[in-house]
Amino acid sequence: METKKIYTLLFLIMISTTLFSQSSFYDFKVKTLEGKEFDFASLKGKKVMVVNTASKCGFTPQYEDLETLYEQYGQKLVIIGFPANNFMNQEPGSAEEIRQFCTDKYDVTFPMMEKISVKGSDMHPVYQWLTSKDKNGVMDSSVKWNFQKYLIDENGKLVDVIYSKEKPNSDKVISWLSSK
Repeated sequence: METKKIYTLLFLIMISTTLFSQSSFYDFKVKTLEGKEFDFASLKGKKVMVVNTASKCGFTPQYEDLETLYEQYGQKLVIIGFPANNFMNQEPGSAEEIRQFCTDKYDVTFPMMEKISVKGSDMHPVYQWLTSKDKNGVMDSSVKWNFQKYLIDENGKLVDVIYSKEKPNSDKVISWLSSK
């Protein structure tokens, strides 16, 4: 009987260790295009859309829709752009070039982070969390192209993936923003 209690206790410890060792969306700190630290803990209580961006992609005009969405829902939504050069060299620019492009062409005011990798062996830890059920606790996914969008709720929980072809202001996204 005593052995059974010990095994049960060990099992519970293993489960709690696994649960508490998972990183939270709010545990991440990244660098902005300007090299300043951006702490995801500052996003608590807001809905977040994380999107991998590129300046030379057929979906690049989505910057305009993203900015409009950010302006309309800025009280409850933060959009975070991560430039990435993973798809056909469509984001070759430096941080300064990316910032200038986003500002001059699309008047982007939502937070833009440093250029990262969103797939492969050098995938950034944020994208490891977004794409792995083992880390996010919700679903596995893969980044298929530029301007793929990940929706995070006010509690830091992954809600959904919106693929590139679906615009940032789609009915699905607006419905999510209007909920709760």
